Amino acid sequence: MLNNFFVFIKSFMTSSNTSLTHPNPMPNHILFVCKSCHHSSEERPKNQPCDGTILIDKLNTLCNDKYQFDEFHIKPVECLWACSQGCVVSVSSQNKPVYLFVNLPPEESPAALLKFMQLYIKSRKGTIAWKQLPKVLQSAIFAQIPPVIVEKG
Repeated sequence: MLNNFFVFIKSFMTSSNTSLTHPNPMPNHILFVCKSCHHSSEERPKNQPCDGTILIDKLNTLCNDKYQFDEFHIKPVECLWACSQGCVVSVSSQNKPVYLFVNLPPEESPAALLKFMQLYIKSRKGTIAWKQLPKVLQSAIFAQIPPVIVEKG
């Protein structure tokens, strides 16, 4: 399962496709959000959006108010293979570590994730100290995966 995650991340980091959901070229920093995650252990009522979709909507609303799309891209994905730990988010960029956050509450997480993205973007190496993480993310950090280095040759 972890190997599939690495392949998934590598495919986006080496992709030359710049026509995702935004007309401008894809920025280097990507916030992947599982749109099918559900945070609560309770069964989701029919015809109600998943918590992952709610998280994406709240992120987009906050992002439209505060950030420009050329800083980073919010990329909804179908599944990040951590269904028992929803909401799940991954952050990646070329030559920076990949961060995986789990069990994110959709109401409290958006502002914290955007603050984390600011730290991540400003950091040359992408390494963020645990105590710099917003409180809600300190308990949600699941992994910091070393960057994928693609050797030319």
